[in-house]
Amino acid sequence: MDALTALHNRVSTGLLTDPAPNEQQRRNIFRAALRAADHGCLRPWRFLLIEGEARERLGEIFLRAAEGAGDGMDEAQRARTLAMPLRAPLIVVAVTRLQEHPKVPHLEQRMSTAAAVQAMLTAAYAEGVGAYWRTGTLAYNPIVAKELGLAENERIDGFLYCGTPVKPPRPAPQLAVEEYFFNWDAS
Repeated sequence: MDALTALHNRVSTGLLTDPAPNEQQRRNIFRAALRAADHGCLRPWRFLLIEGEARERLGEIFLRAAEGAGDGMDEAQRARTLAMPLRAPLIVVAVTRLQEHPKVPHLEQRMSTAAAVQAMLTAAYAEGVGAYWRTGTLAYNPIVAKELGLAENERIDGFLYCGTPVKPPRPAPQLAVEEYFFNWDAS
């Protein structure tokens, strides 16, 4: 698939199953992340790959984090939280290593990680891999960060769920460019 077709038509695919992306697909998806806009060439991102039984361990971490946040949970909510990482055969945890830099604030470093995730989403679409990006309270929970081994200067900026789409992706909405782009008049 050519780049413009992927960029114009990418959509998130929520219903995923096995198999996970193969080695060639992974290489293409991961290489796309490394081309993200990156002020100062800090390469502030790193990615944790979670698959197989490690997904169950991540579910246990999610449950401890949710319970530690004081969320009163019934059995159905507990089961749903434990099963969250089982929604896809591969989860890529996007982590930003925040660095002190005189010209690149932390926000720009996190934006670079976000750009890397977006590049992976587009590459996954081009490779026929289903993918979607999740954040939410668990991404920002200190228990999750600690259990995943993040350093004090690291932050989770999302979980990228990847797998085989259960059904073909829906068509991308065709938005009118002129509704979002305007000439600025400096006068």
